[in-house]
Amino acid sequence: MDLRSMKHVSFATVLALATFSSMAAPELPHDPGKLPPASTQNGLTFDKDIHPMFDMACVRCHGEQRPKAGLRVDTLAGVLKGSRDHQEVVPGHSDQSRLIFAVAEIDGKIYMPPRPRPPRGPAPGATGNGPAAGAAPNASGGANLPAGGPPPAAHPWKPLTPAQVGLIRAWIDQGAK
Repeated sequence: MDLRSMKHVSFATVLALATFSSMAAPELPHDPGKLPPASTQNGLTFDKDIHPMFDMACVRCHGEQRPKAGLRVDTLAGVLKGSRDHQEVVPGHSDQSRLIFAVAEIDGKIYMPPRPRPPRGPAPGATGNGPAAGAAPNASGGANLPAGGPPPAAHPWKPLTPAQVGLIRAWIDQGAK
């Protein structure tokens, strides 16, 4: 084999190894060193310790009714299955689990639950002076709410605390059972 052939084989080998390496280790969005530490609590289970947190903060968007990105966190099987595009939990390795990076909010860009959107301004051409569509004027000329009472309250945005993230990390590190 001449030097020129060896260069082509060597380049092909390096390219193949780089491709294999990138497939073997999923790229994580952030530095695991920035995560809150895992809890020292032992014997954590999905049903007893994790599901109540997910039910409070995550199931509204990742439950049976409308699992955004195909991710369901209302069942252990759903969490372990992951989303349409990713395995979200790597049992035994919280530092490799995408779910932890989302709930830890370590960079201000990726966060779950998502922050509420700011209210939209008035419709184009609206003056803002007068009752809202469908609202009856009250005695002072202002608008009453439409029949049926006040609109339903928006889901309160409440991120998980570092202690809660630590519990989820410990649960994953203990095998995510």
